[in-house]
This record gives sequence, C-alpha cells and structure tokens, in this order.
Amino acid sequence: MALDEQVNGTKNHTVTDGLRIIIVGAGIGGLSAAINLRKQGHNVTIYESSKFATELGAAIHIPPNVYGLLERMGIDIPATGANLCKKLSWYTSSGHSTGAGDMTKTSHMWKHPWVLGHRITLHNSLKDAALKSGVKLQLSSPVSEVDPESGTVILRDGSKDVGDVIVGADGVHSVTRKFVKSCDKKPYSSGKSAFRFLIPRQKVLDDPQTQKYASEDGNLVMIMHSDRRMVMYPTSNNTLLNLVCIHPEGETAADSSGDWNNMATREMLLRVYKDYHEDFRAILAKADEDSLKLWRLLDMDTMENWTTGRLALLGDAVHPFLPHQGQGGAVAIEDAVALGIVLENGVKPDQVEERLKLYEQIRKERADKLQHFTRLSGEDLAPGQTSKVDYESITAYNFGFDEFDNSTQRLREWKWSKQPPSYWRMPVGFGPAPGPRQKVDGTPRDGTNSTFVTSSIKFKTSRTVLQNLFPPGSKQWKFASPATVAYASITQTTLDRMEWLGDKGYNFLGLIMHGVQYTTDSGKVINGLHLPVLFESLTDPIITGRDELGMPKLFCDIDKTRGTSSQIVKTSWRGAEWGIFEWEGLEEVKSEEKEGLMGGSDAGEGILAVRYFPDVGKEKKGQPVVETVVLDRFADANPKPNIKRVFKAKNACISIKAGDEHSLPTLHYITSRLAEIPIYEIVEARIIEGTGVADMGHVVKA
Repeated sequence: MALDEQVNGTKNHTVTDGLRIIIVGAGIGGLSAAINLRKQGHNVTIYESSKFATELGAAIHIPPNVYGLLERMGIDIPATGANLCKKLSWYTSSGHSTGAGDMTKTSHMWKHPWVLGHRITLHNSLKDAALKSGVKLQLSSPVSEVDPESGTVILRDGSKDVGDVIVGADGVHSVTRKFVKSCDKKPYSSGKSAFRFLIPRQKVLDDPQTQKYASEDGNLVMIMHSDRRMVMYPTSNNTLLNLVCIHPEGETAADSSGDWNNMATREMLLRVYKDYHEDFRAILAKADEDSLKLWRLLDMDTMENWTTGRLALLGDAVHPFLPHQGQGGAVAIEDAVALGIVLENGVKPDQVEERLKLYEQIRKERADKLQHFTRLSGEDLAPGQTSKVDYESITAYNFGFDEFDNSTQRLREWKWSKQPPSYWRMPVGFGPAPGPRQKVDGTPRDGTNSTFVTSSIKFKTSRTVLQNLFPPGSKQWKFASPATVAYASITQTTLDRMEWLGDKGYNFLGLIMHGVQYTTDSGKVINGLHLPVLFESLTDPIITGRDELGMPKLFCDIDKTRGTSSQIVKTSWRGAEWGIFEWEGLEEVKSEEKEGLMGGSDAGEGILAVRYFPDVGKEKKGQPVVETVVLDRFADANPKPNIKRVFKAKNACISIKAGDEHSLPTLHYITSRLAEIPIYEIVEARIIEGTGVADMGHVVKA
C-alpha cells in the first residue's frame, strides 16, 4: 500500500460500530457504493489501483432512473453542469433525416429528468461526497487477490486488509470477479470499437456546414449506418459536444484495446467514417487529437452468481455494458444503492452472506434484462432493414424504475418472509398487521398483565326463538336438550392494559346461547356455547377479530357506570340507545366460591361462531367465499385467566329496544331480533375481575 497516496476523508460524524467494508475500485459504482454504505454507519475503505491522474471519460447519461438516486446521495446534479436531454434526432449516414423525438413532451412521465453530464465532474462529485462522509480512499493500491470466506484482501505489494464485506467494483477487467464461485466468465470483444472525444459546441455552431446539428440545446443526434454509428450530444451546460463513434473493430483493431483511454488520431477517425456525408465528416474533423480516444467495446456472458461468501460484485465487474443505451453507469449506481439498502445499519457480520445473496436476487434480473436490451439496440441493420427493437417499451423499462424504492420493498418483503408465521389482513400492501395476537415483527403478544372485568346476566328464555339465530337452513346446529326453554347470557367485558392497544382497552358485549350442539361435516359432535353476535366499542379489535378469527363483530358505543353496589351498561349507535343492562345489590363472593365461573357448567368445549365472508360481484350476491364454524376452545386459552374478585348481583335487568331503520340504520336488523328474545327468568348475574387475557390465537376451525 502506497501510504503517501492515501486520501482520508474528513469524518463529520462519529463512526458507529458498523460493518468493516472494503471496496475494490473507486469508479462511479465503487464511490456510489461507498457513499450508500457509509450512510448506513459502516466503516468503508476503498482500494483504487490508479492515482486518479488520468482522464476518466467524457460524457455520461444520467437518466431518470438514476437522477433521484444521486440526489439521495447528496449530489447536486445541476451544479455538475449536466443539461437536459430535450430532443432525439436521427439521420442516415448519407445525411437524410429519419425522424426526431421531442423529449419535453414525455418528460412529465418521469419523476426525475434525463440529463447529459460530464463523467469527470460526476466522478469528482462522488469522490468529494464519499470523502466528506468519512470514507477512506487508498490510491495506487492495486488488489491482486481476495478471500471471500475470510473477507481478506491482498494487495499487489503483499499487504493485507480484512473486512466483513468485500465489494468488487473494479470494472470490466475485474480482479475480484475470478474469486466468485463457479465463475468462468471473461470479457470478450463485441466486434465493435469506439472513438470518443469532446469538442466545444461553439466550433460546430461557427461552421455554417455543421451549425444545424448543434443549434438546439439538449439535442442528442444519432447518425446511423448499417454497421456503424455516430452519436453526438451536448454536456456541461450545453457548451461541449460529446461524440461516440462506434464501428467494426477490425477497422481499428491494431490500435484499440478494452482500455478506456487509448489515444487515437483524426486520420483514423476520418478513414473509418469516409463514407459518411461531408457534413458529419466536417464535425469529426474538428476533433482534437489530444483528447481523441479509442477503445474496444467488450461484452461478457451473464454471470449466474454475483456473490460468494463475503464478496459481492457490482457494475462492470459483473455486467459490463455496451454504450448503446447509455445505462452502464446508471446500472452501477443502482447496484450500489441496492447494496446500501440490504446492508442496512445494524446488520451483523454473521448476516452478511444472506444479505449479499438478497442483493443479487434484487439486482440480477434487471441488470441482465438491461444488458439484453443494450445488445439489441446495438445490432447492425442491413440497408433498408428496420429495427425490431421496441424502443418505447425499453425506455419505459429503463426509466420507469427507482432502485431505492424497489430495494426498500424487496428488503421489507424478505424480512417478512423471515418472520414467524404471521397474520395478514387488509390492507395487505403494508405487510403483516400488528394486533392482539402478534407484534409487527410476528412475535406473539403477552396478555398476562392485561386486565378484564366481565359482567354477565344469565337468563331463561325460549329455545324456539333462540334457535332462529342459527345459520339459516343449516341442519348441523341444535340445542342439546329438546326442551322448549333454553338459557342464554348477555356478557359484557371491559379489557384494559392491552399491550397491542398502547396499554389501553375497550368494551364488548355479546349474546351467548348455552347448551348448543354443532355437528361437523365429519360427524363429530361439539357441545358448547354459540355466539351469534358481538358488539365492540373500538374498530381495531373488530377488524382483527373478524379477519383473523371469524368472530361476528359489529361496532356500537358501550358505556358502563359502576357504583359501590350496582352497575349499568348502555349500548347505543351515534346517540341512539338500544340496550340497558343493570346489576343491583352487588356483593363480593368469598375466594372458595370462585372456581368454574368463567365458562359455567354448560359451557362445553368452548364458544362456537360462524365465520362468513361474501363473494364479490353482483352476480355473486348471497354466495360466500368462506363459510365455516370456528371454536374458541377454553382449554387451549393462553394465558389462563387469573380471577381476582367475583361479585354476585341480587337483581338484574335486561332491556333491549328494536329501534328502526332511521335510528339504527346499520344495526336495526340485529337489534330487532334481539328484542324478540323473551326473558322468562334471571338465573344469575355476576361480575368477575382478573388479569390474564388470552390472545385468542387458539381459535380453530370446528
């Protein structure tokens, strides 16, 4: 390591106990990765083989899919001199115009603009941002070997460094690539080479012969021949013109290589484009030989693996791009953003390998597809042949994407998949829902310290009236006794100190039918209680109970007033009162009398309810998607209730008003039926206080 070439960034914040990350290569992809990983609190060192003393390229496309990513990285893109791409113009090599596209008419489709920047300026901006964030940059430090399992990097001078993560961002001639498992891919010639150079736009404007090709700001000009093309567009606030001249490799093979900075001559350039119209040759003749470069365009077959152990590749190291779509730099930046998201703050060293595989899963499909599009765009066309490339669809795929948002969601979904089995309910786009049975991460709730106060009034009534509340037409429900009298209860419970409700609570009230038998489809007979309806005072438990358990819950206001020896509960809907339930002469029961009070002698196995979800569509009216019976089995409840105090009432009263469609528009069809139930005798009335509220996760299909 050449310590005299070390450039340390100023640390403007405290370094956290993040991962130790080594990045090989300080190009656009490597610097972008460094910035994104540093933002997560990781300790980042870059080893760069060069001294940054040579020119790193000419212009670069900053398309809509990456403009916003650079902004998130703190890059002031307008300050780099990047200018809008406003127009696309096509010409044949003989000088005929074949069309033009006004990009300003479609720019509203994308949340960020398409701009044409200068590669050196962008690179310098990324370097400055990385150094200011605390990234360590080691220049003249070529890496010769890496060990993906131990995270060791060996430099050419024999020195070593060890990290939790190694990022191979060392370009098309990558050293790190060969250490990826089962990788035998090497770059090969695409059959094309390219001249590239910059010329002052004013030189083209000052020449009457060439003026029209540079007269409009932001005009990207493509001059096509069957086996070669000339691409010209402005950059640096429309003051420079960038030219890329792609041609058959064989015509300059002796002079080109895969290196970015091979020098070329004007004579070579004009010779290769000798058949182009004189207007275009006049533009080429303005090339300054001091800046004229020639490089062979390299391609590489798709890699199956991007990662091995603690090593991950990005950018040209894993998917070198041909220049036909202007997406090579953008895709490297997308890789870097994805890597920064999956290696979020708090990731431990033993989690690195699975996170790197997730990065590969996120990025591989898109990068491979963009490579394919690029190859299609660069195919030669015979005279008169029309390209079969659907450029509109390709543009939509290229531009209509945001890797920050995509990776954020993919990481989120991956985390969901790692959670314990979790409840999902509408709206499903937001992931597993927190509720009484689980936290947002899928771990169970603990209701041990939650409190309950259950007030019940058991009464004798008509079996022939109650049985009309069984599911219509079903032969699987009946009362165990043939008697025409039966028993039911109005039960009201107040829950409090519920963790899932921020240590708050709510009220609910339901009708319980005693001594019920349900015969399953398999012929099994279940004895228990039937819950035809349950009213609750809070939306959240109504939703969770209906969706997750299938309980027949509805909303109403439930107001309870407790005195020293009495209690009154009133139910209403938006001020319209429909139920009054009273307990009078309350006296506390001695401790030895508390056993067996939660279910009662006729409770059976538990509470039975009908879970019903209707189908969607007018033609599906009355048809359920789901219709089944659920069982709240008392024996499986956890935690078990811990009864603290029990009170018996000397007198109790139930008064239910039917209401009408005006006063109770959404409940009248229920309250009118409840009002039909006769009360022959109050059997008992009690209030039970205790702790330990079961999460109802034990509810099963009957």
